[in-house]
Amino acid sequence: MVARRSRSRRAVKQAARRTAKRRGPGAGKGRGRAKGRPVRRGAARRGAGRVRRGQGGSRSASANGARAAGARSAAQRAGLVAAVDLGSNSFHMVVARMVNGQPILVDRLRERVALAEGLDDKKRLTPGMQAKALEAMHRFGQRLRDMPRGSVRAVGTNTLRQARNTRAFLVRARRALGHPIEVISGREEARLIYGGVAHSLADDPGKRLVVDIGGGSTECIIGERFEPLATDSLYMGCVTFSLRFFPKGEIGRKRMDEAVIAAQREVAPLEQHYRALGWERAVGASGTILAIESILRAKGWSERGITAGGLRKLRKVVVDARRTQALHFPGMPAERAGVLPGGLAILIAIFESLQIERMSITTGSLREGLLYDLLGRMRHEDARERTIRQFTQRYHVDNEQAGRVEHTALACLEQVARRWGLRDPEHRRLLTWAARVHEMGLSVNYSGYHKHGAYIAEHADMPGFSREDQQVLAALVGGHRRKLPMEVFRELPPARSRDALALCVLLRLAVTLNRIRSAREVPAPRLSAQGHRLRLRFPRGWLRQHPLTRADLDEEAALLRTAGVRLQVS
Repeated sequence: MVARRSRSRRAVKQAARRTAKRRGPGAGKGRGRAKGRPVRRGAARRGAGRVRRGQGGSRSASANGARAAGARSAAQRAGLVAAVDLGSNSFHMVVARMVNGQPILVDRLRERVALAEGLDDKKRLTPGMQAKALEAMHRFGQRLRDMPRGSVRAVGTNTLRQARNTRAFLVRARRALGHPIEVISGREEARLIYGGVAHSLADDPGKRLVVDIGGGSTECIIGERFEPLATDSLYMGCVTFSLRFFPKGEIGRKRMDEAVIAAQREVAPLEQHYRALGWERAVGASGTILAIESILRAKGWSERGITAGGLRKLRKVVVDARRTQALHFPGMPAERAGVLPGGLAILIAIFESLQIERMSITTGSLREGLLYDLLGRMRHEDARERTIRQFTQRYHVDNEQAGRVEHTALACLEQVARRWGLRDPEHRRLLTWAARVHEMGLSVNYSGYHKHGAYIAEHADMPGFSREDQQVLAALVGGHRRKLPMEVFRELPPARSRDALALCVLLRLAVTLNRIRSAREVPAPRLSAQGHRLRLRFPRGWLRQHPLTRADLDEEAALLRTAGVRLQVS
């Protein structure tokens, strides 16, 4: 019995060593390992037992895998795509089928979660609100379970931008949904909203002002046809303003006046710029604006759309009700009454500040914009590609040098992608973009230019990129030379930290090999990876003829040891 147990322990340790060898740089060095949770021996033996039992049940596993693959292929054959909007007031999901390159809606789900109400005094999502949100995510996840990877785009908005425990919550949320979730910036949210609205309207010439009042933020955009010209996200929403100015559902003239003035102060910085751009038509989107328009029509205060006069009449009725519980309008759900005063105050402020007399409405919004953005990525019309091109122009990047670094980096990636688990197309895209903009910090100053570039990548407005995408890109740009900033990689979400570090190692090698900035082609080195070991081989005699490159690679090998990577050059 003792001998058998000893053999079992040795088998587990050997299996663990083999797993560590297969994984790339950073394996076992992320947050989970740093927190110090070693596997208990008993747990290891139970795990090993499960593996053995699983091997015995391989026929069942194969059958399950076949069924899952069949479901995925069925979804792919149907051309299904989906978008999920984790808003501060409601969670929305739309599923569409592609017909002649256009999405045709086949399913829709909406759940009012009121996520913004779950932020405590320390800007943390409460356990109760997290549980409520995860229940909704599980229901969405069941509908999306058979959707293939890359066919679903899920984003979080203002409340998830504000919450200090978003990262921990997203780990559980992604598991519940079964698909990646991005937290997008306010301006990215505005860009996507405009895309959804523009695709829901006729492609007429002339500028349009688009307003979307959400639960935690309000997006204002001026655009023409499908191109946004000005995008802004204001820190006011129907949920947050209702909680702030109408606590416990109490409404009064003074409270409404204070709410309108506060909203006008938020809009004030936009007034001059927006009036200078001008617009021919104002368009409103989202639940708050749609609900107000429905009330105005039901009351006979507007034949279509929203008018300034209709808003004045609604303001009087709401104030006279004195409590949200007394607000009853035809067709308005009872749950909307609690956030109507805050949303109404914001819309009144926008009408008065921007001198709007009439606003039409549309059903297109963020989720529709997500669908069209996802379709653009599938057709290789990725907004992120356009952003990278604009950045290379704005920061006067040497495109020839960036191209050489990109070529070398991708050649290295191809050789280690399988060993290091970097076969997702997103890995290739991130490495490509990092290579193209890795020198943009030179436009600030040569000294510490990698740090300047990292700051730009993380904090600039980058249409198409989520906040997490920008953090990863910043880590690659900031880590492409000098000492590796390991603390930056540790701060990334665990699911992306290891891969980002591996991509950074490849980018560093490409930059080192192209230091001469010569049009003469660098010989493609043979690269092989075994766990944390990386071997770089050149044609016989080449390193002797290039002593500077040899010295640079020796220095790089010493720097990479801090990341646990053993670089051998021959």
